[in-house]
Amino acid sequence: MSNVSHIVCPHCLANNRVPSTRLEQSPNCGRCKKSLFNAQAISLSANGFETMISRNDTPVVIDFWAPWCGPCKSMAPAFDQAAKSLEPYLRLAKVNTDVEQAVASRFNIKSLPTLVIFYQGKEIARQSGALDAASIVRWVDGVSGKL
Repeated sequence: MSNVSHIVCPHCLANNRVPSTRLEQSPNCGRCKKSLFNAQAISLSANGFETMISRNDTPVVIDFWAPWCGPCKSMAPAFDQAAKSLEPYLRLAKVNTDVEQAVASRFNIKSLPTLVIFYQGKEIARQSGALDAASIVRWVDGVSGKL
């Protein structure tokens, strides 16, 4: 039997079993039939955040941001561009700290933007400050290579 990854659908939050050999073949969700990967960062609510970090077999990179934050706005296109390079082996997502204050507080987010890599429900690494796409990919590759 091939190696199987559990991938949370960004649309309906269903947990999907995907053979690792099919990750690059644009797999769809078994429940809602939408694509599991869209080559862009997804926005998460508190409930979606919990599901995404705890039920994915792949690392999840969260961008904690706020709409009033200038560096957050300037980094947003770079974060989406990094998603194109890193998916389907990592999931990139965003959490609006103004809306999801409890999540930001729980993880002691003090400066924005802050990137946090989660793997199997645990925080693995953190980086504060705006980065360009190449720097995001380099940082994530450096961390995920140790998992």
